[in-house]
Amino acid sequence: MTNTYAVVLAAGQGTRMKSDLYKVLHPVCGKAMVEHVIDNINRLGANRIVSIVGHGAEKVEETLGEKSEYVLQQEQLGTAHAVQQAEALLGRLEGTTIVVCGDTPLIRSETMRDLVEHHKASAAKATILTAIADNPLGYGRIIRAENGQVLRNVEQKDATPEEQKVNEINTGTYCFDNQALFEALKKVRNDNAQGEYYLPDVIGILQGEGAVVSAYATEDFSETLGINDRVVLAEAEQVMRARLAEQHMRNGVTVINPENTYISANAKIGRDTILQPGTMIEGDTVIGSGCTIGPNSQIVNSVIGDQTTINSSVVLESKIGAHTSVGPFAHIRPETNLGNHVRIGNFVEVKKSTFGEGSKAAHLSYIGDATIGSAVNFGCGTIVVNYDGKKKYVTTVEDEAFIGCNSNLIAPVTIGKGAYVAAGTTVSKDVPVDALAIGRARQENKEGYVTKLKLN
Repeated sequence: MTNTYAVVLAAGQGTRMKSDLYKVLHPVCGKAMVEHVIDNINRLGANRIVSIVGHGAEKVEETLGEKSEYVLQQEQLGTAHAVQQAEALLGRLEGTTIVVCGDTPLIRSETMRDLVEHHKASAAKATILTAIADNPLGYGRIIRAENGQVLRNVEQKDATPEEQKVNEINTGTYCFDNQALFEALKKVRNDNAQGEYYLPDVIGILQGEGAVVSAYATEDFSETLGINDRVVLAEAEQVMRARLAEQHMRNGVTVINPENTYISANAKIGRDTILQPGTMIEGDTVIGSGCTIGPNSQIVNSVIGDQTTINSSVVLESKIGAHTSVGPFAHIRPETNLGNHVRIGNFVEVKKSTFGEGSKAAHLSYIGDATIGSAVNFGCGTIVVNYDGKKKYVTTVEDEAFIGCNSNLIAPVTIGKGAYVAAGTTVSKDVPVDALAIGRARQENKEGYVTKLKLN
């Protein structure tokens, strides 16, 4: 099988984004656009991937890691000049090279594969990925002969009125015979208004030498979107979001309103899970089967067990067990681990704490830096006092303990197994196993007090 290589153009600054963030690092559905491109090329099975980097090179390399090799384009002198930077790594190799822009995250790996296969079947030296545009204004046009052979690629400014009516456009993605590509790059000139070396000029050079140039048309124009500003970024986000929602639905997930549901490209969701409107699944979140998420819930980089409900709540970088209920209006902060059959109710905040199986904090509580055993009950209004203004301390509540309403647990403190804390108690020292802790002012009734007050 012929070797396949890839060159990813990721060196442009992207001034139209008007951003401090390097263009190809802007996220689409939670993943940098250039990472979408690289991941799709990897699914293609490319032998080597070379990313041409420039502005923000270190951050691009940090994002992509070992998924790619890198070459620095010191000066941005055009797309042909960018590809030429890969010659030291790829120039002598035999095979097929696909050239893709790093700002085109919507091109599917299946489309890349079809492009490469068409290129090989056509015995072409170059193959252009094309698309049919409703409004081709600004794009290069693909002019074909009656038999479908590509005659030339014409830029908008050079096209005749008749050629401008053609709606098959050059998407900027190409396949080349690798060695023919690098030989032709040496012949590209920069005698144009911008003084740059343009990759489409390679097509004309190869045709001038009698080489076969082919074109493969993708059926979905949206795949070819190049993201140059925030408007197109939002359009790409919408396309990708719809694509991801459809993928999950076909895999057995119910998405009540796909247009109002946000799913990260890296998220994994089990079958028979229901995503209610307003749900945001971000990062590397993993959700089990049979769950109900939402409405209006945000889950970030977390693991959710089977048959669990997250209702109108926020879960950040935490692990939630199976058959557990969270919300409404709960806040699960990072490093929390809720076991199976746990109940975290309305207006409960949990931070960096572990809950054993069957434990509950049903409403209006704060629990931070705590280790909670199994079958523990937190009454309404319980506060774990974990911070003294300088340092945070750990609270331990052992199995089957019962914490009455409106209690304060001042860390560091341990509540023993089966112990009770009476409502309204402030606990400042350890409570032994099976003991009752009670620390509150004794009630005293003043008979006739209100009558006397009214008389005065």
